[in-house]
Amino acid sequence: MGSQYFPARSVLFQKEPSGVTYRVPALLYIPRSSCFLAFCEERLTPADAQAHLLVMRKGTFYKNYVEWKDMEVLSTARLEGYRSMNPCPVYDEFTGTVFLFFIAVLGHTSESYQLITGKNVTRLCYVSSSDQGATWSSVTDLTKTLIGDTIKEWATFAVGPGHGTQLKSGRLIIPAYAYHIDCRNCFGRKCKTSSHSFCFYSDTHGNVWHFGEALSVPESVECQMVSVDEENGVNVLYCNARSVSGCRVQALSFDNGADFHDGQLVHKLVEPKNGCHGSVIGFPAPIYQFGQTQHFLKPLKSIYSPLAVSMSPLNFLPPTWVVYAHPTCSKTRRDLGVYLSVLPRDPDSWSRPWIIYKGPSAYSDLAYVELMPPDAPAVPVFACLFESGTKTAYDEISFCIFTLYELIEHLPQRNGEKRKGLWECCFVS
Repeated sequence: MGSQYFPARSVLFQKEPSGVTYRVPALLYIPRSSCFLAFCEERLTPADAQAHLLVMRKGTFYKNYVEWKDMEVLSTARLEGYRSMNPCPVYDEFTGTVFLFFIAVLGHTSESYQLITGKNVTRLCYVSSSDQGATWSSVTDLTKTLIGDTIKEWATFAVGPGHGTQLKSGRLIIPAYAYHIDCRNCFGRKCKTSSHSFCFYSDTHGNVWHFGEALSVPESVECQMVSVDEENGVNVLYCNARSVSGCRVQALSFDNGADFHDGQLVHKLVEPKNGCHGSVIGFPAPIYQFGQTQHFLKPLKSIYSPLAVSMSPLNFLPPTWVVYAHPTCSKTRRDLGVYLSVLPRDPDSWSRPWIIYKGPSAYSDLAYVELMPPDAPAVPVFACLFESGTKTAYDEISFCIFTLYELIEHLPQRNGEKRKGLWECCFVS
């Protein structure tokens, strides 16, 4: 295993003596103002049915530390008589607008009640901010205009949780999943459902929204999506989703989320019993800086074609690498780890995990930051907002930052294998 090195972390939200608990983190980085927006649910107890409001903390990134403001309640992100859940923010780089999507669930109605009865009491909502989270709009309920009569086919649904993404075309992507009603009255027994991931999307900077076809098989629930540029110039939308199959599910869309091909099980990314939410984030492979040097040329050629490695940065679009965060234990939610894939289309391409938190841990959300030091290559940096604790995974929500170099350096090797060079260890199978 790799050395037991953990990135420094800060606790942003902590369970209160009254029992009020903070769960389901979502993280967004806004480059133009160098700030993080950290969201989560405020719950009266840890139970899903006791969710209440959405809260936020804003942090300014000063290259080697983040200065956080006090927590604030997002008072407009709610419907009267409903509880707000599953924060899912996305940033439109073209307009500078932050959209915070969430679901509003009637009263204390549980998800299980909706699944058993087929009575969907969930609404799709968002609020927006044009000043990097300083102020927020009133709530918009999209359920009727966007989902329409399709809502009758879903026992319930949700977005995210965690960040959405924007494609180079400007399309905004909000990951989502729904429990489709397969049989409403099955011989007098409870409603039968199946879960499927999909996305809501907008090509008009949030003015008009649509939703795509769902991933049909295998069943999938909470998900996140990444726009992936491949070395041959093909772009795909990569979906990584929670499942109850003992491992994650991934699927690809070749039309920017309008439709997904059948999914694949990712056996290297294990799930605990009943699964757990995980996070993925994409970033351009750092071969601009290193692809032309003899020191890094050999390991790169073993992965990329000789033509791609030898091409000039002026003519070559770097492929997308993907980082994934999730509890690493197959039995329970603990020991949060981060994994790296340099070929995300291949379900066998994932590295073994670097454990960044030892102990109870659950939901997480990742953000990517590109640091630009003066007269030096860009430094890929990642931030992770995650549920953690000593007694339970829901004692607190923590925040940490680590570089790509730290991640690669601490990816574990197989037993008896000497540590490889910094870039070669990306490709451990």
